[in-house]
Amino acid sequence: MRRVLVTAGANGIGLVMARAFAAAGDRVWVTDVDAGAVAAVPAGMAATLCDAGDEPAMEQLFSRIAAEWGGLDVLCANAGIKGPTAGIEDMPVGEWHQCLSVNLDGAMIAAKHAARMMKPAGKGVMIFTSSTSGLYGTPFRAPYVAAKWGVIGLMKTVAMELGPHGIRANAICPGSVNGPRIDRVVAAEAAAKGMTEDAVRQGYASGTAMKRLTDPEDVADMALFLASDAAKMVTGQAIAVDGMTYNVDP
Repeated sequence: MRRVLVTAGANGIGLVMARAFAAAGDRVWVTDVDAGAVAAVPAGMAATLCDAGDEPAMEQLFSRIAAEWGGLDVLCANAGIKGPTAGIEDMPVGEWHQCLSVNLDGAMIAAKHAARMMKPAGKGVMIFTSSTSGLYGTPFRAPYVAAKWGVIGLMKTVAMELGPHGIRANAICPGSVNGPRIDRVVAAEAAAKGMTEDAVRQGYASGTAMKRLTDPEDVADMALFLASDAAKMVTGQAIAVDGMTYNVDP
């Protein structure tokens, strides 16, 4: 039975990941900033109201995990926000910093404290949620893109540093994933571009080889694979789960 922490695990992709690990028989702990979602986490999972970018709060969380579980086998550093949608000439610096704080600082903080638990055990898996936006640029999404590129660089460095200690690190790069977040992205992008929401959504789908948006279950399936012994020689990889996106500007 693996001990699994999923940040931002009470909503969206994170919740689907958490449920998938629980269904596989693992012990699951989730964090989230949404108090209502934390309160509604399925029975059997531990849940903590916590901001992934708040290091004192995260340090306290890892201390609890160490005390109650005695260690951690899998970290899913999943916390993220969409950030502002604007042209670079209109980008609010405060919103830029907030986006990087959650998406990139949050990943680093989780990795930092997970490494302190995993290194003495000589094993562990870190799975970072990046994005296909971390593989190429996306118009009007500069802070999000910068953060998700940063997550991949962080992951590759962590994989190099911790590989000798039996710890693997990989990043999942989802495409446009069905759910509330993409609904908000589509609405903001439609407003920024003067398009209808249906046109923006269809643009995302038509820009993939599979002609559809990704489901959160697709991402969870990849997380389960990366956490498994079947992936014991897979590390340092940024793996797209996106139906092969080839047009990034709907």
